[in-house]
Amino acid sequence: MCLARVLRSRYSHAMGSWFQVSEPVRVLRKDTPVMFMRASSDTAEAIQKAWAHFEGAVGLRGRKFFGAFDVSSREYRVCAELKEDDDPEGIGFERATLAGGAYLRARLSAIRPASTDRFPKSLLSSYSAERPTRRGHRSSSNPAET
Repeated sequence: MCLARVLRSRYSHAMGSWFQVSEPVRVLRKDTPVMFMRASSDTAEAIQKAWAHFEGAVGLRGRKFFGAFDVSSREYRVCAELKEDDDPEGIGFERATLAGGAYLRARLSAIRPASTDRFPKSLLSSYSAERPTRRGHRSSSNPAET
């Protein structure tokens, strides 16, 4: 089964209609230093919780994120490429290097609605609150405002 279809079918209830997944392409990557956290299991629920926690701690802007799954250990890791001033241990994460080589890459992108008039006000208000990022900057978590 196609990776994009697997992602859509397995995570569509979490992504709703806000996101779309591209068709995967084969890419060659260099070794990439990352910070990461392990999901508690390889279930969709555990992976979603890990992503939510990780993204909330490191922030979304200017980051390259990776999901890495080790077939032999059945361990899923939520990863972000390390930046020079990152301190993963200071926020409870670990360091590793994603090995270079051939990978399948699928991109997750937000769908920007033409109008938010169709969304319930309660949904919009839950996204309109600003939250601090790891470095103390403020960023909006409303996908319609980005």
